[in-house]
Amino acid sequence: MTIANAGKVWFVGAGPGDPELITVKGRRLLSEAGAVLYAGSLVDRAATLYAPPGCAIRDSKDMTLEDMTAWLIGQAAVHGTVVRLQTGDPGLYGALIELARPLTAADIEWAVVPGVSSAMASMAAAGESLTLPEVTQSVIFTRVEGRTPMPDGEDLASLAAHRTTLCIFLSITLMHKVETALRAAGWPEDAPMLVVHKASWPGEEKIIRGTLADIKARCRAAGVASQAMIVASPTLGALHWETLARSKLYDPTFTHRFRKASA
Repeated sequence: MTIANAGKVWFVGAGPGDPELITVKGRRLLSEAGAVLYAGSLVDRAATLYAPPGCAIRDSKDMTLEDMTAWLIGQAAVHGTVVRLQTGDPGLYGALIELARPLTAADIEWAVVPGVSSAMASMAAAGESLTLPEVTQSVIFTRVEGRTPMPDGEDLASLAAHRTTLCIFLSITLMHKVETALRAAGWPEDAPMLVVHKASWPGEEKIIRGTLADIKARCRAAGVASQAMIVASPTLGALHWETLARSKLYDPTFTHRFRKASA
């Protein structure tokens, strides 16, 4: 099916929850939209407040993939700008390609506006860094296997063996699997762990710190069983370390094209 003179569908990352963390471009597109399809189970409805009066606004939490694509195609037939508002960044666990394929088949133009991931928002909320010189320079975004299987070689134990920062999405109800995988990879019982529930959500954010030995119990005590980011990282707690390797970029002994060494 091809729709003549169809509008453009924008997949906009709404960010992690705070409506002020949507990008300037995302907010502008919402203000111009004739129709907005938002993920009501995950995106704070306040984000849709940027839409103009008369905009067709639909919550997708009770819709199938086919329902959503049909709605987007139908709205693109009558509006120049249609927004699919997704939590975090559309490219992370967002069914982006599944939604975009029917649009491409219908010759409807689409584009993506990236958003702030809950991984970044969680570390920001806790005042932590994803990377540190001489500690880890790599970050792995992953999840544990639930109803969605993991591809070969991507089980958490294999990834955890790298001892880098692990941002574990969609897995708070499977914390026992997270613990088992980290132990299988050799992480010690006192390895620091961080869980952030509803990162950046005004008045709802919870930050839980613990170790591999007790993080599950701490989450249970805090009543956190959904919408949480799990972080396991050798960088956690670095603010209070006695010593810390300096970044070469800002070291006075380091010369680069913008500055000569001063020491």
